[in-house]
Amino acid sequence: MALAFERPAALSSCADVAVVILNWNGAPFLRQFLPGVLAHSEGATVFVADNASTDDSVALVRREFPQVRVILNSGNLGFCEGYNQALAQLGPEFRYYVLLNSDVEVTPGWLGPQRALLEQNPLAAACQPKIRQYSAGATERQQFEYAGAGGGYLDQLGYPFCRGRLFDTLETDTGQYNDPRPVAWATGACLLVRAEAWHALGGLEPAFFAHMEEIDLCWRLQNAGWQVWYYGGCAVFHVGGGTLHKSNPRKTYLNFRNGLALVYKNTHSAELPGVLLLRLGLDWVAALRLLLQGNSADFRAILRAHWHFLRKLSYWRWRRREQPVKRLSSELAGVYQGSLVWAYFGQGKRKFSELPANKLM
Repeated sequence: MALAFERPAALSSCADVAVVILNWNGAPFLRQFLPGVLAHSEGATVFVADNASTDDSVALVRREFPQVRVILNSGNLGFCEGYNQALAQLGPEFRYYVLLNSDVEVTPGWLGPQRALLEQNPLAAACQPKIRQYSAGATERQQFEYAGAGGGYLDQLGYPFCRGRLFDTLETDTGQYNDPRPVAWATGACLLVRAEAWHALGGLEPAFFAHMEEIDLCWRLQNAGWQVWYYGGCAVFHVGGGTLHKSNPRKTYLNFRNGLALVYKNTHSAELPGVLLLRLGLDWVAALRLLLQGNSADFRAILRAHWHFLRKLSYWRWRRREQPVKRLSSELAGVYQGSLVWAYFGQGKRKFSELPANKLM
């Protein structure tokens, strides 16, 4: 359910914002996209946090972009622990952090209005802009991008989707999702987060390594009483799949393992047994479907994901106890009170606007 919110005016400076780009062997992306980040970040300080790259990323930044500060992480820590380690080194002068993928093209005015939104709303802890596809073609650039699109939602079983993207079906941006609103989650491809909230919740879940970690963070933020917002008045363009392509079985493994952990960690106790049972069953349906299609690598990835989730169940129980407050799905913003799987595969709905409005919180 959208809330009325006055369009924020961009503040004159974002001097209290740290834009942090996590990098691992991404020299081509840094050379391509860093100039735009430096040109359009409205006084923010730009950092590159390097996960022990073996290419010339660090030398490139120091040689060609001396105004960028470099943070050297202790190893290839993945997305989660890489950001946790990097942001722990920032000083108190930064009230806001931006987690920005190295393969994102920013645009003029991408940052200031988002910061203003958080400034004007003390309960807002995180925000994302509109995410569109990076492409040389004008038609493709009008399409929403998979990772975030027009703001992140969840269904009652914890399946993530977006305004502008249901499963793999992407919509064309015609301005239909320009309105700012609270959502369930904001994408880690371009995530503005309040430093106070980040540290209060301990940052990203390190056991996720990568994938769905921002959904977990945003769910924890909502459980803790914060809000997560989407601001459609500005856009960035995301290449996507720069580290792991969606066809990579490793990505399948991470998505299915982390999807179960996400639900287990954050779902209210009254809803957890039913949700977890249905998720496990639907995962098996997906695995068998992949096997029948001849995709044995992804089939094995799902089996491995289930086994590793169950083997680490004691850890997830401990993490669940660390955050005692859980909210019912009906109390959270951005939760579809129905099954996205049924809406998409059973009813043929392919656009966010086709979902029943009375089921969208």
